Amino acid sequence: MAPDPYPQTPPPQYAPPQDPIAPEPPLRTPQGLDAVIDISAHTAVTDFRLVRASNILAVIHKASEGDFFADPKCAERRPQAEAAGLLWGAYHFGKGDSSGAQQAAFFLESSRPGPKTLLALDIEPNEGDPSNSMRLEQAEAFVQAVASATGRLPLIYVHPRWANGGMRIMPGSILARCGLWVVDYHEAPTIPRAWTKSGWRLWQYASDDYAGRRARGRNRTIQGLNRCDRNLFNGDVAALHRFWTAAA
Repeated sequence: MAPDPYPQTPPPQYAPPQDPIAPEPPLRTPQGLDAVIDISAHTAVTDFRLVRASNILAVIHKASEGDFFADPKCAERRPQAEAAGLLWGAYHFGKGDSSGAQQAAFFLESSRPGPKTLLALDIEPNEGDPSNSMRLEQAEAFVQAVASATGRLPLIYVHPRWANGGMRIMPGSILARCGLWVVDYHEAPTIPRAWTKSGWRLWQYASDDYAGRRARGRNRTIQGLNRCDRNLFNGDVAALHRFWTAAA
């Protein structure tokens, strides 16, 4: 009998499917000071003295969102953090349902910044309601209002894809004059085109709750709280203290 020109082959064997595993957080870059965290009311804080003892130098706390929501823990925690020797900062989550000037006024009322308070504007897509994300003109009005009231420009917290895509921030925007607080959970951050020349001031590189998985394996543990976002400062300790009270 002639051999079958189309022999039957057994089907390939594949490993059984497994639950997806979140990627590891990025390695810390050799450039930068791993000493800044950001938190909100969702973070349980037991003792800021333990936070400081974990070699953290600065905390940025959520202060407000839109023109009506003030983080209930911000004002309470500020004196505790400063008494522990931590630098204090406050950020505002921008939304699209009110003007930038209104949101800036509410942010300043909620955060009550002093000369040593770092200020920041968080512009990212509103996951709960994408149509209510802060728009470019609102962000620019917010920054202008904060600068007029305090004499300082806030940091801009933004992901590079949103800065270049959804927001389309260009080098001529007042936002590009602000310090960049870039969020990018990769080995190195992508710099949005508006900040190509100036680079980043802070880089949020990981979180203790990284894609649903604790990031303690490659990030040192911070005592005194249950979770936080982790940030590198682009400079040394002396530069961090100078930067914290200066215009961005």
